[in-house]
Amino acid sequence: MSNPILQLLVLAGIAIFVMLRLKNVLGTRDGFEPPKVENPAPDSGPARFEVIEGSAQEQDHDILDHVDAGSPAATALAQMKQAEPDFAVGEFLGGARQAYEMILMAFERGDISEVRPFLAPPVAEAFQSVIDQREAAGQTVEAQYLGTRETTLAGAEFDRTTGEAEVSVRFLAELIVATRDADGNVVEGDPKASRKQKDTWTFARAMGSDDPNWQLVATG
Repeated sequence: MSNPILQLLVLAGIAIFVMLRLKNVLGTRDGFEPPKVENPAPDSGPARFEVIEGSAQEQDHDILDHVDAGSPAATALAQMKQAEPDFAVGEFLGGARQAYEMILMAFERGDISEVRPFLAPPVAEAFQSVIDQREAAGQTVEAQYLGTRETTLAGAEFDRTTGEAEVSVRFLAELIVATRDADGNVVEGDPKASRKQKDTWTFARAMGSDDPNWQLVATG
């Protein structure tokens, strides 16, 4: 048999062998396969939030981003949303952070008249009492707010009978505060050094009411 014919036979054999191997490999479904990706269901708008026996029927990340699922606080927040669907935890915390700075600086500067609508009467009276004591002693306060470093939801309660909601928020702020006596001497704080201040404030409001403002009902 001549060499050209022998070479053709060898090449033909190799081709048949390769085709059989390809068929064996491509015809099987063993090994790894890419996962199936289905088109997401069309967006049907904001999910309705229903509360059953104090727990959410579906996950709400506006709540779960701030408290543990199944916790009393999560249940209370879910009930607040049921009473007032427009209520959002994230937006509330943003407003609480602004209110904290505004109220705290008003107190330090000795004039709470502009923030009094946001204070429950017992809190306003306590703040004013301290301010009056400073004035009687001839003391003045210099204060500079440097920023709120942390704003954390610390707890929540809801009375389904009255619709009253209470939300506690933990703040970590940094500020410069110095108290001077009548002669201008520093008697407390440091006008050149910042300090960190931790507070837990509780805000309350009747959910579903026409008044959108929360009131500060307790400080700690």
